[in-house]
Amino acid sequence: MENLNKESRYIKAKERVDVLKKFYANLWTYIMVISALALINYLTNGFRYMWFLWAAFGWGIGVIFHAIGTFNLNPFFGKSWEERKIKEFMEEDEKTKKWK
Repeated sequence: MENLNKESRYIKAKERVDVLKKFYANLWTYIMVISALALINYLTNGFRYMWFLWAAFGWGIGVIFHAIGTFNLNPFFGKSWEERKIKEFMEEDEKTKKWK
């Protein structure tokens, strides 16, 4: 039983590391691409019209939502809410089984 518990904890930790790795890869790509676009923008028109900000804004929204999901920053439907609902449904299921 203890071995199974350690294995499940290891699997959860590995999944968490994979999620973090994907977020940091997304963030790093964002920084590099937006920097390259800013450089291209500067070289072509000297920032008279900063069009690269449109790409930075659009992709930045995606990065923010990715961070919210990765770091469980959602106050409404975060991990704690998920775990509470799972327990609630399990308890509800136990109660209905007792009466059958």
